[in-house]
Amino acid sequence: MINVFESNIVLLSNNSMGIYFEFETKNKLIVHFKPLNEVFKSEAFNNNKGVLLNFERDLIDEDDIEYVLDVMSLFNKYPLFILTDIIEIKKIRKLIQLLENEFKDEAVSYIMLKTLLKVLLLHLIRFQNDGFLEQDLNQKRVFEFLELMEIHFLQETATKYYANKIGVSSKRLNQILKEKLNLTAKQIIQQRQITEAKRRLVRSEISTKELAFELGFDSMSSFSRFFKKYVGVPPSEFKKESLA
Repeated sequence: MINVFESNIVLLSNNSMGIYFEFETKNKLIVHFKPLNEVFKSEAFNNNKGVLLNFERDLIDEDDIEYVLDVMSLFNKYPLFILTDIIEIKKIRKLIQLLENEFKDEAVSYIMLKTLLKVLLLHLIRFQNDGFLEQDLNQKRVFEFLELMEIHFLQETATKYYANKIGVSSKRLNQILKEKLNLTAKQIIQQRQITEAKRRLVRSEISTKELAFELGFDSMSSFSRFFKKYVGVPPSEFKKESLA
């Protein structure tokens, strides 16, 4: 969490999400969002009087799918929205302050950070509505793809499946995703598989063989090659190092 932000860069991995709270006046809060695989829009940092909050998507993955989809919707519907209700702005300021205090505490608690973040995100989800900004058609398709992928990526990894659901060709879907996220559908799905694999390896007792089949691989060896290609080490070694 940073009080002054001077450049438009990704501070964490591609699996990080970001919110920049720009406190323009006492009764006007501009909230900028950085979805997965993106950077903030350039206009987010015209005014450095604000607070930046970056977090890895692992902090939302452990919750139920409805909450995850609500968060993905929050980040992908609009690049920003504006709050003008003084009472609501005070609530957001208070939650940000609690997060910052916990983050800086020597006895910082992962559970406390995760809980405070969830409360903050739920407030923002409630505040957001369809009247802030109009979405362009391609942005809607990006969100639709991400929503479908979140639900089906364990069973469906083919671009054609998602393209058919959205009502465009595979080529057109990849064009849209490349334009908006600079990644193809396959790359985004693979990134999601890696994120899920890391989470399960570290936070469950699942075996590498079981995980391989849950993620849709036809053999443990093909999964191990895939994992090593993107992470740099085999899954068994990653788990061992993470738990050391």
